[in-house]
Amino acid sequence: MTKEEVLKQYFGYDSFREGQEQLIDCTLSGQDCLGVMPTGAGKSVCFQIPALMLGGVTLVI
Repeated sequence: MTKEEVLKQYFGYDSFREGQEQLIDCTLSGQDCLGVMPTGAGKSVCFQIPALMLGGVTLVI
């Protein structure tokens, strides 16, 4: 599944909000990344989508 398909299937959204896709791409490529976003900007999607796409256990700190 693509990240767009995961976004639609699990969260019901058609597109990413500003900054989300860049953080998801960074995470999926195995890089360290930091996202500073305001309340309600959709930060949780930025770690939930990679967790659904990658195998194994995801630990969010």
